[in-house]
Amino acid sequence: MCGIAGIFHPTGESPVDAGLLARMTTALAHRGPDGDGFHVEPHIGLGHRRLAIIDIGGGHQPMFNEDRSVAIVFNGEIYNFATLRPKLEALGHRFASDHSDTETIVHAWESWGPDCLDHLSGMFAFAIWDRNRGCLFLARDRMGKKPIYYATDSAGRVVFASEMAGLAMVPTLPRRIDPAAVEDFFAFGYVPEPGSIFAGIRRLPAAHFLLLERGKPAAEPRRYWDVPTRAVATDATAAAQDLIARLTAATATRMVSDVPLGAFLSGGVDSSAVVALAAQARRDPLDTFTIGFDGAEDETPFAAMVARRYGTRQHTERAAAVDVIEAARMQGRIFGEPFGDASSVPTFSVCALARRHATVALSGDGGDEVFAGYRRYRWHTLVESIRALLPAGVRRHAIGTLARIYPKLDRAPRWLRARHTLTELSLDSALGYARTVTKVQRERRHRLFSPALSASLDGHDATATIVALMDGCPSEDALAQAQYVDLHTWLPGDILTKVDRASMANSLEVRAPFLDHDVVAWGLSLPAGLKLRGGEGKRLLKRALEPLLPREVLYRPKQGFATSPAATFRREAGRLRARLLGETMGACGLFALPALARLIDEHEAGSLDHAAPLWLLLVFEGFLASEAAGAGMSS
Repeated sequence: MCGIAGIFHPTGESPVDAGLLARMTTALAHRGPDGDGFHVEPHIGLGHRRLAIIDIGGGHQPMFNEDRSVAIVFNGEIYNFATLRPKLEALGHRFASDHSDTETIVHAWESWGPDCLDHLSGMFAFAIWDRNRGCLFLARDRMGKKPIYYATDSAGRVVFASEMAGLAMVPTLPRRIDPAAVEDFFAFGYVPEPGSIFAGIRRLPAAHFLLLERGKPAAEPRRYWDVPTRAVATDATAAAQDLIARLTAATATRMVSDVPLGAFLSGGVDSSAVVALAAQARRDPLDTFTIGFDGAEDETPFAAMVARRYGTRQHTERAAAVDVIEAARMQGRIFGEPFGDASSVPTFSVCALARRHATVALSGDGGDEVFAGYRRYRWHTLVESIRALLPAGVRRHAIGTLARIYPKLDRAPRWLRARHTLTELSLDSALGYARTVTKVQRERRHRLFSPALSASLDGHDATATIVALMDGCPSEDALAQAQYVDLHTWLPGDILTKVDRASMANSLEVRAPFLDHDVVAWGLSLPAGLKLRGGEGKRLLKRALEPLLPREVLYRPKQGFATSPAATFRREAGRLRARLLGETMGACGLFALPALARLIDEHEAGSLDHAAPLWLLLVFEGFLASEAAGAGMSS
C-alpha cells in the first residue's frame, strides 16, 4: 500500500516545482514508510511513497514501460496480475520485473488505454503519464477502496494526492470551506464523493477515471463500471455452494504477499468467515487481531470461539479508555476533513495492534452491504411493504399529521409511537430511505447553522444525493435500491474511508474479500428473499457458513464497533461548552452559537439525547482547530 502525489501542467512548458512535489509526497510518508520515488519531466511530476508488499526487492515507483514513455505511480494491489501477464507478453510486451503487479498496469494501459480498467481486478488508485499521447490518466477501483483527491490551483496546475494532507502542501490551492459540504457532513457524518470539505478540491469517485490531455480543456470523470442490480433466479442450495466457492477464491487471491499477513477478527459473521477461509488455506497458523470492549458491546468471547476452532495465533487487546472529546479532535488530523464515524477510534486501535505483527490484514468489510446485514435494510423493506398498502394521499396527509402530533399518541400501538416511523411512512420511498440514513435530520441541523451559512446553501439539501441515486437505480426492488444507494455513498464515503485512513496511519494494508467486484456483482444479483427474509439479514450467507462457524457466531444480534458518548457528554458538559462555544467555532461564522448552547443544555438536563449532533459538532471543531494550526483556511 502506498501514497501517490503529482503535478500536471496541462498548458505551457513551465517546469514542475520539484520541491513542491517532494513536500506533497512527504506529507504521505505514513502511507509508505519503505521509501520514496519521483519522476519529473515537462508537464508532469509524479511522487510515490512505498509500503513494500509484493516484489520487495524491486517494485520501486514511479515505474515505466520499455522506452520510459509511460510512467505510473500506484496505490493498491492488482490481484489478477499473474494471469494478465502472459496475455500481455503474448501481445509483445517485455517485463523488467519478475512479479510486479504495478508493471502489469503499465503494459495494460499501452495495449488497451482506458479500457485497461476492464481487465484489472483489485483495489487501486493510480496515475499514468503517457508522454506520446500527452495525457495524464487517473483511475480508482470499482468499490472505492483507495482514494485520490485532485484540484486545479490558481496557477492552472492540476494537483493530486492520496490524502488531503498532500494537497495541503500546495500554497496556491485555496482552502475555502464549501457550504454544501457542511450541510452534507451534518446529514451523513461524512462528505460524499465527489466533493470534499473544501470548494474546488474533489475526490475521484469510485469506478471512475479522469483523462487529462495536454493542451485541452479540463475533462470530467467518467464511470467505467456500475453495481449491477438485476436479480437472477437461483436455487438456495446451489447459491450457498457458489457463495463459498466465490468467497474462498476472493480470499485466496488476497493472501498473496511477500510480508507477514493476518486478519481482523471482531467475532461477527463477516470477519469470522474471512478468518475461517484464510486459516483453511494456510499451513501455518494465521495471526488474528481483536479489540475488546467493556460492557455489552464486547465480542471477544465469539472471536475466541473462532480462533480456537481454526487454531489461529489470537492477539486480543482491551480498548483503552477513550476521551471522546479529545478523540473528536483527532479525526481532523487523521482524515484531513471532518469525519464523524466514531468507530474509526477502535478501528485505529485494531490496525495498530495488527501492525505490530503483520503488514497486511484481511477484513470482513462489505459483507453487510452485499448480503443485506444492516438493520436499516430490514426497516426499509418493512416500511416499503406498509407504504405499498396505503394510498399516497393517506400517507402524505393523515400519517404526516399524526407525525406532527406525535406527542399526543400516548395510547397508540408501540410501533406507531416513533415519530420517525410515522414521518418515513408519510414520505415516498427515496425520501424515506434518505431520512433513515441521515444522522441529523434537516430541521434539526439547520437550527445549528448561522444565517450566513443557511443563505449560502442556496437551497442545497444533502438528501438530494440519496434521492437521485435511488431514483436512478435500475431495480424496482426495495432492498436492491437501498443497497445500491449504500454502495455509492456509505461504503466509499464512510466505511472504506475509515479503514483506509486508520490502516494507512499505521502503515498497514487491509484487503477485503467481500468487496471483490465479482463477489459484489454476484451478491447483488441474488433475489431479495435469499438475503433478507422474516427480519433476518444475511440469510444465505449464514446458511452457507453453517459448516464453517459456530451457530453462536452466526445467529446472534448484530453488534456495533463503537458505543454512544451520550453519558460522557452529560458528565463533560463544561468541556463541551468550552469547545463548542469557544473562539474556534465562533470565528468560523458557520454556526448559531445560541443554538449550540441550547443543544448542550438540553442534553445535560437529560430531556433529550443530542449525542449524535454533539459528536459531529466536536469533530467539526477539531477539524477547524487542525486547520488553524496547519495550512490555514478561509470560509
